Order: sequence, then structure tokens, then C-alpha cells
Amino acid sequence: MEDRREKTMIKAGDKDFFEPLDEQERDLREAAEKDGLLPASDQEEWKEKLVRAARATIAKNRHISIRLSEKDLMLIRARALELGIPYQTLIGSILHQYAEGKVRAEF
Repeated sequence: MEDRREKTMIKAGDKDFFEPLDEQERDLREAAEKDGLLPASDQEEWKEKLVRAARATIAKNRHISIRLSEKDLMLIRARALELGIPYQTLIGSILHQYAEGKVRAEF
């Protein structure tokens, strides 16, 4: 176990162990090594912006009420049963796909 940990520490200390994936990452590594990175002048503003974006991204689903005909609900439940998912999940998935422009409604 100790030998394994030692090998990992050696690898982690090796500059080439964490090979950058692209040119931008190489540029960032070089700038960091040369102390060429400076803090942003508006750090607090950026922090607040990123926190708001993160909260919006992980926002919980909102509950809504909709009216469906008994026939439509029965058909949706049957389709959901065929797919092995809850019917609410199927309805949410359909609405999400519509909102993303992946499916279109015909009127």
C-alpha cells in the first residue's frame, strides 16, 4: 500500500503527469508558472455573477397544475408504462424537448 501511494505522489509531482488537454490549458499552465496571472479587478462582481448562474442552473423544478382530458391522461400513462417511467416524468420530458426545440407541436 505504501509503495502504491509513493508512486502516485511521484506521478503527481511530475509536470507531465497532468498533461493539458489543449493549447489554452498549456497557455494557462505556462502563465501560472511564470507568475503571469493577475487577479481580476472585479472579483466580487464575477463571484456574484457565477453564484447566480450556479443557483439558476441547479434550481429545483417548479410544480404546476394543468388540465388534461381523461383520454389524453390515460394514453400518456399507457405510454409511460410501456417506457417504464412515471407519467409525470414523461410529460416533463415532452415539455422539455418542446422547450428546447427538439419537437414541434402541430395545430
